[in-house]
Amino acid sequence: MIDLYYYKLNNHFLFSFIEFPEFETCRQEDIVDSNEIVFFLNKLDPKVSRRGFAVVEISQLFTEFEDLGILKKDTHNNDLPYWIEEKIAHKQIKSVNVSFPSWKDELISVPKKWRINVFALGDVGSTLLIGLRLLGKNIDIGIYDRSPEKIKRWEYELNQIRIPFSEDVLPPVRALQKSELFDCDMFVFCASKSIPPVGKENVDVRMIQFHDNRKIISQYGTLARDKNFKGIFAVVSDPVDLLCKSLYLDSNLGPDGNLDYNGLAPNQIIGYGLGVMNARACFYSERLHGFSHYLKEGCVFGPHGKGLIVVDSIENYNHAKSDLLTEKTLNANLEIRSFGYKPFVAPSLSSGALSILATISGNYFYGSSLMGEVFMGSKMKLGDAGIEIPKYDFHANLEEKLLETYNELRRHI
Repeated sequence: MIDLYYYKLNNHFLFSFIEFPEFETCRQEDIVDSNEIVFFLNKLDPKVSRRGFAVVEISQLFTEFEDLGILKKDTHNNDLPYWIEEKIAHKQIKSVNVSFPSWKDELISVPKKWRINVFALGDVGSTLLIGLRLLGKNIDIGIYDRSPEKIKRWEYELNQIRIPFSEDVLPPVRALQKSELFDCDMFVFCASKSIPPVGKENVDVRMIQFHDNRKIISQYGTLARDKNFKGIFAVVSDPVDLLCKSLYLDSNLGPDGNLDYNGLAPNQIIGYGLGVMNARACFYSERLHGFSHYLKEGCVFGPHGKGLIVVDSIENYNHAKSDLLTEKTLNANLEIRSFGYKPFVAPSLSSGALSILATISGNYFYGSSLMGEVFMGSKMKLGDAGIEIPKYDFHANLEEKLLETYNELRRHI
């Protein structure tokens, strides 16, 4: 039998394979009888590991390092007490990495009512806000932009969207000062520079944006660090996955320029770019003969752009069909541009507003999270025990493609 240690901290129950003499001990029976989230304490390298996550498989308690294996089903022979598997099945165990100075923040519960602040009110930010205003429930919305005129315009416009005879049911929208940006539960970053105009399609749009957008997001990562922000930092701007990783690193640089991990935890950062890729895959699967099964069986992995993987069916993977759907989905934005328009409406709503609302509602959505050395997109949801990522039995060809994408993302940061 593996040695287990049981503790109580601020009315929370914890257990670990590691002994912590400084903590108050408790009985195993206390944990078994608890209906609250139980916290499993581990020690992993904070540069390439999450601070906290929902345990979905018992093998995760034995993880020594995190990588693409986060997505893969695993089996682990163990001599652990029966109640651990039962609590995992009921989503009642959260893994917490005590290598982070701020690890106790993982004991904070998910808010009941969300305060969402949106930064940058351009095409993407304003469209995303329309979605939040129309569809959001039990939320408050704050808005900020470097242009005072944009703030005033959208404060007026959004608050003048009303349902006849139910005029007060939509969430209120409030103009913010910059100092108030991180007084919220979720900060939504929509700022962007260097978007090539329509007609400049012969370039990798997202990579052109990376250099300038990293400079902007780094400033707000530092501000979040200074404010000791404890909520979700939602990255909507491109390239989503690379900006998430740069944000994590930059926000954790101490005054001496070294990583001190006093900034944003990796699981505080979620990238919102993959939702529209799933939506585009749905669009084409409805128009291609023999592809309609994607709507119920398919899924997407990877970044919002090069390296995307569209899976026609996770259970009955077809390599050729998946490749065709991937190609169609990747080129969807170019089709919109060929009509003479920038493709921002579907991303703002599918990746942005609808995915954000799914997040705070505890429903599944597509988002990017840290998987070892990279942020990479997959299906996930945010529950009481933290971010939960499903695990899969991958076809060999699909696993090879996932590894290629993973290694490609590693080369950029």
